[in-house]
Amino acid sequence: MDHEADAYRTDLMTITRFVLNEQSKYPESRGDFTILLSNIVLGCKFVCSAVNKAGLAKLIGLAGETNIQGEEQKKLDVLSNDVFVKALVSSGRTSVLVSEEDEEATFVESSKRGKYCVVFDPLDGSSNIDCGVSIGTIFGIYTMSHNDEPTTEDVLKPGNEMVAAGYCMYGSSCMLVLSTGTGVNGFTLDPSLGEFILTHPDIKIPKKGNIYSVNEGNAQNWDGPTTKYVEKCKFPKDGSPAKSLRYVGSMVADVHRTLLYGGIFLYPADKKSPNGKLRVLYEVFPMSFLMEQAGGQAFTGKKRALDLVPEKIHERSPIFLGSYEDVEEIKALYAAEE
Repeated sequence: MDHEADAYRTDLMTITRFVLNEQSKYPESRGDFTILLSNIVLGCKFVCSAVNKAGLAKLIGLAGETNIQGEEQKKLDVLSNDVFVKALVSSGRTSVLVSEEDEEATFVESSKRGKYCVVFDPLDGSSNIDCGVSIGTIFGIYTMSHNDEPTTEDVLKPGNEMVAAGYCMYGSSCMLVLSTGTGVNGFTLDPSLGEFILTHPDIKIPKKGNIYSVNEGNAQNWDGPTTKYVEKCKFPKDGSPAKSLRYVGSMVADVHRTLLYGGIFLYPADKKSPNGKLRVLYEVFPMSFLMEQAGGQAFTGKKRALDLVPEKIHERSPIFLGSYEDVEEIKALYAAEE
């Protein structure tokens, strides 16, 4: 790779240019989605900058309130949530917002309403801020199916009705991974330009991987199929090499690695969390959407993850997602259990 030449590439595919190119394929499009996305991108840039300065700006530490999930809120969580809510409302393209940090859905005032509903986790993995581990923002986008007053029913829809999903990871570099339903693309923030540049076009997850990612501290509470699967990863009986365990504990970082390198990410139900731990709307659905778009699978232990129909905005679900063949194996173990 010629880094010298690379440093001075002049034909840069920015995320805005990329989305406008996509938009031009739909003559009836009015640019609403492009405007919405540019506001999400702005929120990501702001949070990226805040995360980088957190230790210096004394943003670390507890904000003194506890959020709807019972987790102590960090200052950065609160800040990130405010930034995204304001960016989404001011876009004039949204009607309903669901954030991990807010107990109730936010309904946009009628003068600023648009046709989209956005579900998001403004700062996933924020317990890792203090130790410098990658954290991120996760989001999913639905379209309003009517012009009446918005209600929570507008977001309580299966994940297969999402029109777009993505995440932004704040790590050694700031990377935004996005799918609008036609494949998955990755953009990296060039700090000198302040622009997200297309660096990972058309991401495809390997059919099979050699990494499994799970919190083994919960092993004593797992059900049979999960226990058998992890045992098989560590002690394969068919002569194949054992899988490597990699677990960051920050969903964005773990899913990002799974997407690029292949393998499987598991957060099963267990005796402590019989419904699983991850939230359906703004964690399970967006990540499952991306996995399927990249050629992988996402499974809940009972069905395809995107076919779930949530009944509450903060509902939880078990999740197994990653390479197609690895998820097939866990599906076979659950089928055998029935």
